[in-house]
Amino acid sequence: MSKPSPAHRPTGTTASPQPAPGPSPAVMPTYARQDLVFERGEGAWLYTVGGTRYLDFASGVAVNALGHCHPRLIAALDDQSRKLWHTSNLYRVAGQEKLAERLVATTFADRVFFCNSGAEACEGAIKAARRYHFVSGQPERWRIITFKGAFHGRTLATLAAGGNEKYLEGFGHPADGFDQIAFGDHAALEAAITSATAAIMIEPVQGEGGVRSVPDQCLRGLRELCDRHGLLLILDEVQSGVGRTGRLFAHEWAGIEPDIVAVAKGIGGGFPLGAVLATEAAAKGMTAGTHGSTFGGNPLATAVGNAVLDVVLEPGFLEGVVSKSLQLKQGLEGLKDQFNGVVEDVRGRGLLMGLKLAPHVPAAELVRAASANEHLLLVGAGDNVVRVLPPLVVEDAEISDALTRLARVLGGFAKSKS
Repeated sequence: MSKPSPAHRPTGTTASPQPAPGPSPAVMPTYARQDLVFERGEGAWLYTVGGTRYLDFASGVAVNALGHCHPRLIAALDDQSRKLWHTSNLYRVAGQEKLAERLVATTFADRVFFCNSGAEACEGAIKAARRYHFVSGQPERWRIITFKGAFHGRTLATLAAGGNEKYLEGFGHPADGFDQIAFGDHAALEAAITSATAAIMIEPVQGEGGVRSVPDQCLRGLRELCDRHGLLLILDEVQSGVGRTGRLFAHEWAGIEPDIVAVAKGIGGGFPLGAVLATEAAAKGMTAGTHGSTFGGNPLATAVGNAVLDVVLEPGFLEGVVSKSLQLKQGLEGLKDQFNGVVEDVRGRGLLMGLKLAPHVPAAELVRAASANEHLLLVGAGDNVVRVLPPLVVEDAEISDALTRLARVLGGFAKSKS
């Protein structure tokens, strides 16, 4: 039986299509989505099809680093879209080479592999680490130490690396090769290293796991530990990278150089783009045929990626992020003091912040209340934490506005639980 023909608007109308009430059954229900449909965005603001304005401190889960519809990104994408969209990686891609050279010039890396997402970047990092030991004559070294609370993606390998039982349920035996230890347990970390260990993989700031930061001295300790045991240090900077902490990458605060870094989210500013950054030594096993991506680093994606770097690397931009992050952190600490029966802790770094809530205040409920009552968009996380992720271009007045809205939300929970 053929499907009925879709209804069409009358010729010449410019009205936006109105979404059907409730979620479409055509979309797999893998997300507990809020019943909101946004039509357009500008800076730190989103607008529904009905015209209601929301202050976006979710940023597409730290993706929209430069907010919505940044004019530099629009210009870059529009210009490239009129020239060439895609050729595949069977040929050289000029924009890809330019972006790789710029990342090499401004980071620890010597080599860059482009992909489309954070999970792919983490997969590529895992493969590069294992391949490094293989071509070094130690194929037995393929296991990777990871940490509880980590989130590295939704592929089978990255799910196993993260170790979240809820996410692994129903997908068969987890992929082998990952040894998970408790976050911050230094004795367990030392004990977990064996002759089969290839690398240590960690997020400088856990996002999904509850916005838990790795102290700078611990990152320095991990670097020293890897050097002592001949391991590679892999950093997952998918959420913490591209300026979100006030440096291009969060590990720069610790003054260390990793071997491999997984990048995505902010590097594309909303366009799907990921990358694996590696030293020349760490990348030595990634030769022709060992890895690939049909779409990765195509002309459209790298045009946007280059435009993102144009903005983020401008003099004073990252200093501005640091200044804004101080305002946000101070405001959140003030809310913790004001609502100490609701907020237990303020976590994070830069514009990757989180509120650890009291057990009787579920993070998901607070996120929904902020959206419904205050038109403020936030993001939940593990460990009963609410993430606060404004775009890096957020204005000081918008931070103050968000803090005022959040105070009213927290006040509502304080009253209801008193």
